[in-house]
Amino acid sequence: MLLTIIEDDRMLMENLRLLLGGEPGIRVLSAFSNAEEAVAAFKTRSPEVMLVDLGLPKMSGIELIRVVKQMHPETEIIVHTISEDRPTVFAALKAGASGYILKGSTPRELIEALFEVHKGGAPMSPKIARMVIREFQEEAEQEQQLLTMREKEILVNLEKGLTYKEIAGLLNISPHTVHTHIKNIYEKLQARDRHEALRKAIRTGAI
Repeated sequence: MLLTIIEDDRMLMENLRLLLGGEPGIRVLSAFSNAEEAVAAFKTRSPEVMLVDLGLPKMSGIELIRVVKQMHPETEIIVHTISEDRPTVFAALKAGASGYILKGSTPRELIEALFEVHKGGAPMSPKIARMVIREFQEEAEQEQQLLTMREKEILVNLEKGLTYKEIAGLLNISPHTVHTHIKNIYEKLQARDRHEALRKAIRTGAI
């Protein structure tokens, strides 16, 4: 594994270089104390894995992740930081990070995370993993509550393969009303068609 470290605390950077460089299977290709130097170096050679702090001077770690993923989509990136607030975590993941390890993790945890991301995994500190899971759960709860009982009834009947006219007869409403409900369902679930609406409704437990 070819690894690059980006860490503005020079003492920590050197400690990481020694620790990780001494691990069989890891070769520290380079280490930088700021994002600008890393970006310049990556124009000629990119690492397989990048370990990046977020609190960098000038260009932030999140912006660095975004730039590197644009330059080299195949490079796997693990965040290594003290930051555990929700907006920062999700901004880093959306920018392209595949892992998020909090500083304070043991050396073995960090090493295992590097190997895991190199193999295509998505290692996260337990506290961060719990935060990500909770985010999905809250999104699902919100989507479930988006739909009215009537809209859920209509979706259930759509899943059964009933036509608008058949649903209208079953629920004793007009086909036009069914069409209006379905239009509202699409908007609420941000779905383009019946199949996408059903898929999202089932995934979130709305029906």
